[in-house]
Amino acid sequence: MNALKRIALLAALVASAAWAQGNLEINTPAISQIKSGMQARHAQLAPHYASGAVGLGADGTVALRDASAVPLAQRQAVQGLVAQENADRAALYREIARANGHPEWEADIRNTFAQRWIERAQPGWYVQSGGQWSRK
Repeated sequence: MNALKRIALLAALVASAAWAQGNLEINTPAISQIKSGMQARHAQLAPHYASGAVGLGADGTVALRDASAVPLAQRQAVQGLVAQENADRAALYREIARANGHPEWEADIRNTFAQRWIERAQPGWYVQSGGQWSRK
């Protein structure tokens, strides 16, 4: 192994060791407020997850994946819920990174949460992997 590869490997190990010390369960007033809004919204989104209209994206967001599964009269409201959820998710990832003192971890936190959301999805919900949607 040449010196450049050894340095790259060492840097990756140091970065992963530092990340391993991050606290994903950290709580601040801002994080509590975001989580509260997400919990309240979940009750409104749950039927749309179950119907397949809304799915969990591989990037840590939610998506209106099948608008035709939502009655036309409700479609705009569901799109608004999805937008609010995604805004809160982005804020949550950002705030957790900040609270850990490492705003540069935001992308890693997003990826970790994306995996968690998908792992914890209920059977029948749509999840995204490799750009494709499938029922869990």
